[in-house]
Amino acid sequence: MIDNPHKILDDLKPTKEFFIGIDSDGCVFDTMEIKQKECFCPNLIKHYHLQKISKYARETWEFVNLYSKTRGANRFVTLLKTFELLAERPEVKARNADLIDLSAVAEWVKNETKLGNPALKKYAAEVNDQIINLTLKWSLDVNETIADIVYDVPPFPLVKESLIKINEKADAIVVSQTPVEALQREWEEHNIDNYVRIIAGQEYGTKTEHIKYAAKGKYPDNKILMIGDAPGDFKAAKSNGVLFYPINPGHEEASWEKFYNEALDKFFNGTYAGEYEEKLINEFEAYLPEHPNWKK
Repeated sequence: MIDNPHKILDDLKPTKEFFIGIDSDGCVFDTMEIKQKECFCPNLIKHYHLQKISKYARETWEFVNLYSKTRGANRFVTLLKTFELLAERPEVKARNADLIDLSAVAEWVKNETKLGNPALKKYAAEVNDQIINLTLKWSLDVNETIADIVYDVPPFPLVKESLIKINEKADAIVVSQTPVEALQREWEEHNIDNYVRIIAGQEYGTKTEHIKYAAKGKYPDNKILMIGDAPGDFKAAKSNGVLFYPINPGHEEASWEKFYNEALDKFFNGTYAGEYEEKLINEFEAYLPEHPNWKK
């Protein structure tokens, strides 16, 4: 485990006038689809014995993790949400599918703030619970699958140019719920890790905590910006009272183009907050539904 991750973030001292936190999966890299569809979901079906309802398990997992307001949330949170939605589905009931009881996982998620494999591994050793052990195995296998097949996925166009422009006036860090090991591998593979001061993944706590400890109170609120592609990124910004720039799912190239050519300049010259940001957020929120189409 990373020793005292909050202190590592808290110890960051401003070197520039502005601060920008940047999400990674689906925001900098077009990795959301391949990770969720080829790594998370096959392991979900295998470990939780969902073969009987694999079609609905896949559809539900993808809705929760890619195509709804829980897009980009922590894997253990979305695991619970997926099972909650599966339990309600008439197709699942019609097939007499026995869903594993994840109440032990729900209890851990409720009490743990650093929702990552190191914390789960420590907890599993303490409680020796069958479902906790299963969930740890699933999560570790997901990471192995990601390491095995997710490579050569470059940043979206204009990301590197944006990072160079960001560095002129802002301190930048990665703010993500992906494990640090995977983040470092991806950022280093494409030679962009030198544009951020730290790569904060799930082991550092929530995205809200990343911004709180790394930036809040060190820079004026209107000089702190979070860039992200999911409602959790928006929440992390707004719960800290800072600004948000959305990378719209399915329209990432256009979002980065607007950021590079227009939005970043507005942020730096103090005209981003207010009407401009509001318009961007309203557009972003329209892309992701709250309820699945099978509930309609």
